[in-house]
Amino acid sequence: MILVGGWWGPHLHSSRSIANFVFLFYLETEILKLYKGLVAATVEALQDIFVKNRQADRVVEQLLKSNKKWGARDRAFIAENVYEIVRWWRLVKYAAHVEKASEGDDFWRLAGAWQLIKPLQLEGREALETLPEWPEFEGIDRQSVIERYQEGLKIRKIAQSIPDWIDQIGESEIGEEWPAELAALNQIAPVVLRVNSLKTDMAAVREQLGPDITETVAGVPDALVLKKRINVSGLDSFKNGFFEVQDAGSQLIAPYLDVHPGMSVIDACAGAGGKSLHLAALLRNTGSILSMDIEHHKLQELERRAARNGVTNLTTMLISSEKIINNLSETADRLLLDVPCSGLGVLRRNPDSKWKLKPEFLEKIRKVQADILENYSKMVKKGGKMVYATCSVLPSESEEQVKAFTKRHKADWRFVSEHRTSPARDGFDGFYMALLERK
Repeated sequence: MILVGGWWGPHLHSSRSIANFVFLFYLETEILKLYKGLVAATVEALQDIFVKNRQADRVVEQLLKSNKKWGARDRAFIAENVYEIVRWWRLVKYAAHVEKASEGDDFWRLAGAWQLIKPLQLEGREALETLPEWPEFEGIDRQSVIERYQEGLKIRKIAQSIPDWIDQIGESEIGEEWPAELAALNQIAPVVLRVNSLKTDMAAVREQLGPDITETVAGVPDALVLKKRINVSGLDSFKNGFFEVQDAGSQLIAPYLDVHPGMSVIDACAGAGGKSLHLAALLRNTGSILSMDIEHHKLQELERRAARNGVTNLTTMLISSEKIINNLSETADRLLLDVPCSGLGVLRRNPDSKWKLKPEFLEKIRKVQADILENYSKMVKKGGKMVYATCSVLPSESEEQVKAFTKRHKADWRFVSEHRTSPARDGFDGFYMALLERK
């Protein structure tokens, strides 16, 4: 058996990341005049991400902490430009005539080319007539960059800035829906909050944030979308645990488990515990939640979040051996398996993951998913239920895994239902969830 928990893979899922918050809530008014120090910081971050193979969230977070003289607008410029260049990396390289970025000069050229095409790529950005006459920008021809950009827009894998192999597998598995899903996965994700019903209600949070700042989400009862980008992490209402930042699609998973007050629930791949916290609210702090993961630091973060949320029915457990799972055989009324996956459903929040993801990882993770289903499912009591969930748009990680499991265990498990969120159709991240019942 392979021991796996939380978000295991090339992408970082860190809801508390400073970089994420700055990026999510960057100022709508940008800096039109370029400042060399800010562009240099952007270049440094890109080199760390693409040469040193570091995760974008961590790179930006550390960078923003490194200079206390940067104001909110400066930080917003760095965060936005780093993330958007990463998101449109292939298109930017094509426009800049850069085949492979390896030297510092390449990254300066890419940063310069991005400033020229940014108003064409991102709605509402004002165009620079010319780049500053810095030595690092020498040789960048605006007309040539624009022409190459427009040429690249005619080729999907370049226009949507995706590696060949992901474009091919997306088309192979999703078919005619792939172009729309891919385009949606390249949009800047909305900021969605989950109101914590253990401490407050929707009306109170809307009043605290301002009635014109939020809107509700049809079919997702605790979700609020921010219409205006504000840094909610600094608000007292956030610090007091009145809400969490959680995509609307993700908010559908905990209710799908069909929990009722007093039940024993296990979240076996809990990570930092966003869904565990949601389950606690659905249980109204009754029964018990056991949140498990193979990474101790994620469970520590969950414990901090649980305290802030006023959760009292949750305990954590580190998965350190097969014995841990075996000892919990038939103890859970409900089991959530939010399994490790490719993360191809959350690319808009983790744009660097598409460049770090490799075909061999996808092949390996499918085997891990099957192993988790096979072994962790034993923790469910007879008559209990389980949800298998992924943040992938690929059926091979989702529907096909469930079909294979239920086929192997016809005598023991019954398929109840499944649901998939679509970035293109719903505007949510791409999640899959299936409900199964143990006979």
